[in-house]
Amino acid sequence: MKLGEVREVLGARVLTGEDLADREVKAAFAADLLSDVLAMVREEGVLLITGTVTTQVVRVAEVMNLAGVVFVRGKLPAKPVVDYAAAAGIPLLATPHTMYEACGLLYNRGLPPAKRKLLPYEHDQSGSPAS
Repeated sequence: MKLGEVREVLGARVLTGEDLADREVKAAFAADLLSDVLAMVREEGVLLITGTVTTQVVRVAEVMNLAGVVFVRGKLPAKPVVDYAAAAGIPLLATPHTMYEACGLLYNRGLPPAKRKLLPYEHDQSGSPAS
């Protein structure tokens, strides 16, 4: 799926990266806790769906080489956050949909969930992955 299609599906407003509508989005991950994004996402090109509108979101997107960020629930980041994202080449979109709705709409259109790292209960006692 392309970012432009994400915009259409979510009725989103583009805050930065209007020229990146053709950027490929491989999968999506939704979280408000950025530590979850860092701990669980294991691939690049993922779209982050979040209600967190801080500069740290852009930093995580930059470090993780994410495809972009969608802010949900009508939230808009402050101008310094948008300016930082523009300078870093991170597309930001904003939608009035809730996180649950946004995820459902994108999943229904064929965007898969991000590949994730194993959860603690998926490891056996020795710390190696469960079979």
